[in-house]
Amino acid sequence: MKKVGIIGGTFNPIHIGHLILAERARDEYELDEILFVPTGISHFKDPKIVIDKKMRISMTGDAIGSNPHFALSTIETDRPGNSYTSETLEILKKENPDTEYYFIIGADSLFQIELWKDPHIIMKDAIILVSVREGQSLDSLKLKADELRARYNATINVLKMPYIDISSTEIRERVKKGLSIRYMVDESTLNFIQKNGLYK
Repeated sequence: MKKVGIIGGTFNPIHIGHLILAERARDEYELDEILFVPTGISHFKDPKIVIDKKMRISMTGDAIGSNPHFALSTIETDRPGNSYTSETLEILKKENPDTEYYFIIGADSLFQIELWKDPHIIMKDAIILVSVREGQSLDSLKLKADELRARYNATINVLKMPYIDISSTEIRERVKKGLSIRYMVDESTLNFIQKNGLYK
C-alpha cells in the first residue's frame, strides 16, 4: 500500500508551521507523499478574510515546490460549494484503492472533528495524525483520542514534535501592521505576498 499524508487548510497564507508539520509526519510514519489540499469554501472560515483560491493555490504550490515528497491537490477548490474532508477522502479512496491515507491535523481540529460533516467517514477512511497545539495539554489530547478511538474505532496517533507558535491569522495581522513576517513563511510565500500586496 502506498502511504499518503493529507494536510488541508485554507493556507491563507501557508507558513513554516505547515511545512514542518508535514515533513515531521512524513519522517515519523515513513509516508511516500504529502498532499497539500487548499480548501475551496470552508464553513468554519469567514469568506471575507480568505483570499481568492487561485492565489492560495499558487502560493501553496510555490511553497512546496522544492520538496519532491510534497504535492498539491486542487480536489477541494475544483468542487463547487463547501469543502468537506469526508467527501474528499471518499473521492480519494475511490480513485486510489491501493493507498492508505494519513490525515494530519492540529489538536484543536481533533477536539472539533465531531462537529465536521460525517466524522465517522473521516475516521474510517484515514489514520489520524495529530500534533500538540498551544492551550491543549498532552494528557487532555490523549484522553480525547481515546474517546474517539472507542466511539469510531479510529486509529489516532500523536505526532512527536514540538508546538510551533505560528498562525496564518498572526501573519495577516503583522502584514496589515507593516511588521516583518520573515522566517514565519518561506521565501517564495514572502515574495508572493509582497508582490501581490496581500493582507493589507
